Amino acid sequence: MAVTAKMVKELREMTGAGMMDCKKALTETDGNMDAAVELLRKSGAAKMAKKAARIAAEGICRAAAADGVAVVVEVNSETDFVAKNEIFQTFVQSVAETALASGKKGGKNGEDVQDLLDAGLTAEVADKTLVIGEKLSFRRFARVEADVVASYIHGGRIGVLVGANGAADDDAKAALANVAMQIAAMNPQYIAREDISAEELAKLREITIDSALNDPASLPKPILNGLFAAAMDGKFTAEDAAAYEAEKNNKYLFNFLSDAAKATLAELAMADKENIMANKIFAGLVEGRIAKQLKEITLLEQVYVRAEDGKQTVKAYLASVNKALKLTEMVRFEVGEGMEKKNEDFAAEVAAQING
Repeated sequence: MAVTAKMVKELREMTGAGMMDCKKALTETDGNMDAAVELLRKSGAAKMAKKAARIAAEGICRAAAADGVAVVVEVNSETDFVAKNEIFQTFVQSVAETALASGKKGGKNGEDVQDLLDAGLTAEVADKTLVIGEKLSFRRFARVEADVVASYIHGGRIGVLVGANGAADDDAKAALANVAMQIAAMNPQYIAREDISAEELAKLREITIDSALNDPASLPKPILNGLFAAAMDGKFTAEDAAAYEAEKNNKYLFNFLSDAAKATLAELAMADKENIMANKIFAGLVEGRIAKQLKEITLLEQVYVRAEDGKQTVKAYLASVNKALKLTEMVRFEVGEGMEKKNEDFAAEVAAQING
């Protein structure tokens, strides 16, 4: 059967595949449109298999929402160029709509993704791989349900969901939209301090203590004086001992000490860790640093980015809108986070291809 331009056009509109791919498929199937579609899908699957080992760490996030529920998805591509492609963007939005309709919870680590792929998305990914020509990967999605929900996509690369109970009027929706932007900008790890487990707090405390001890210049003067006394008892080189004696009253003393001397002080501090931890001044320093970190990583304690006085916390902002409004859940996706990215030298790659 002769393959006509009209048939090629029809197949191309049905599949989105390239013109030559469509013509070839129709020729091989003797003009059978259904068989040609199936052949193109199989071709797409074959291309996916060839690309499976490639790294797809670019891409975009998209969100979909209905009353009281929203989802955010991350779909990856190999290059940022494809992430800007309209076909790819439309596809990712359709993935978000599919995830929303599925009713599945998803999660930050790819939970339930395989179920959606098995339900039909695998074929869609194969089709888009055929059209776009890069490895595509539906990495993850997450769902939030509450009295009021908000989603925010920043530049395509950051996707945020946040939910709250207690109110669902226009003011609550506007407030949650603002909080979603806060989450995108400030990347809190928890909603409230109470969400941090005892184990995580203990780890934070241990890291804070060790960090302080390994930075002797930041230690309280009485503790530092004790460390210097121990170091001067045969631990410092003659040069560092002389520098200490000459500059010990200089507030820039550490500028005159060698890196080895600073390392010696840190080693002495770590060796005397238990005694230093019992020091009330040091304990106060540690508590202050922990409190500062908690304000940075907990959403409600962060300074609201749009606060007129530069001091109002997110918690205070929400209370000013509606005291009954309580945040229940938040999700923040950033494209490619935690993934290995391919380090490409485009010019070198082109040169290599030219040289065969």
